[in-house]
Amino acid sequence: MSGGTGFIGTHLCNALKNKGYGITIISRMPGPQRLSWSDLHEKGLPKGTTAVVNLAGQNVMDFTRRWTPGFKQNVFNSRINTTISLAKVINEAQVKPSVFITMSGVGSYKPDPKKEYCEDSTCEDFDFFSKLCKNWEKAACLDEECKNVCRVVTIRSGVVLGREGGMIKQLYLPFYLGLGGPVGNGAQYMPWIHIKDLTNFIIFAIENPKVEGIFNGVAPQLCTNKEFSKVRTKYYLYIIRHIVVKRNCILCCITLPLQLLFSIPLLGMEVILSL
Repeated sequence: MSGGTGFIGTHLCNALKNKGYGITIISRMPGPQRLSWSDLHEKGLPKGTTAVVNLAGQNVMDFTRRWTPGFKQNVFNSRINTTISLAKVINEAQVKPSVFITMSGVGSYKPDPKKEYCEDSTCEDFDFFSKLCKNWEKAACLDEECKNVCRVVTIRSGVVLGREGGMIKQLYLPFYLGLGGPVGNGAQYMPWIHIKDLTNFIIFAIENPKVEGIFNGVAPQLCTNKEFSKVRTKYYLYIIRHIVVKRNCILCCITLPLQLLFSIPLLGMEVILSL
């Protein structure tokens, strides 16, 4: 597993260990049950590997980082290059794993309040994230001979929600201070999935040989950014009701200051507004 120490990877590792799975994490840091990228390239997959899961990637929800060309390149390389490397070692392995699971995102779909998307919907390049997702999925392609043995499962995930990381962790402080609010007018839909559901989805894909292809990893309930902001505000009001008499979600994040603060280009803002 790559990305095994991140938000999703940590939850997945714990869930797999509870089910009795042995896990080897591909990491830049040495440690027990870990494998470096250089060792992977030299020695190939560990003996007895039955599934390969790629969760590697620079966190795009890190609001402490500015969207410089260098950061965008890191977001791209950390996903594409790792996926290409894993696909290569799978193709070269004498004994193939049964499944190769990799992530993508709902950024593949152009935001449209009147249009519904499914896995078979046509995806077109319209901004940085749509191009990223397209190249990300393309990088997971295996040789035809390998496909007869190893399934490829691609999960186009929505915003992953959970207390310990991801978007929720980034929003703790502004919402606690009463400064959280919808982005723009808040009318944009925000596809989401809870970390436990995503973890269970990945395990289901590992264990079921009929699962193959592209899947949208999102909750069935529709939610706008404004609705999400209201729910978060009520949650913090409940927590701090003995400290603060009244705290409401009255602020809206205006797009121009966000662009100036994080150097997010106009096309990048379209994706944030679609979250």
